[in-house]
Amino acid sequence: MTSELDPSAVSLRGGELPWQPVSPALRTVRLIALVGWLLPFLLAFGALAILVSAWFWLGVAVVAALAAWGAWLITRQVSAITWLELPDEIVIRKGRLFRSLVSIPYGRLQYIDVESGPLMRARGIASCEFHTASPESGGTLPGLPVEEAEALRGRLAARGEAQRAGL
Repeated sequence: MTSELDPSAVSLRGGELPWQPVSPALRTVRLIALVGWLLPFLLAFGALAILVSAWFWLGVAVVAALAAWGAWLITRQVSAITWLELPDEIVIRKGRLFRSLVSIPYGRLQYIDVESGPLMRARGIASCEFHTASPESGGTLPGLPVEEAEALRGRLAARGEAQRAGL
């Protein structure tokens, strides 16, 4: 499949290339983390509003607004993360307002980390971090199903070895 793709067609907009999205479970994991961070503040302001002064209901409203904005932002961010395997490189595209396109040639890959924290493991996803000789030229691809992340690591490591060997 990757041999038919034209690397010159890669752009921030995406075009007609078969970009692959990350798992929707990444959105769930990030939303759980958001709630985990904001819930203590919401409870504290709520308790203060009940016990001390009604003015603390403003704090409850602010935290609730932050939670709503964060949930909207996470949903938009996760849906904007896509990736593509080309014959000589992997390309990761992120962002809606501030777009980013990272191209990592297989021959420059030194190693690939596959990481999965407790929330990610519970949802069956992992994150791939691509390391090259230069820290600025690496990249991260979050939210892949674990099997796909492990298979991707194996494929890219083999392609990197083949390109470095000059095959």
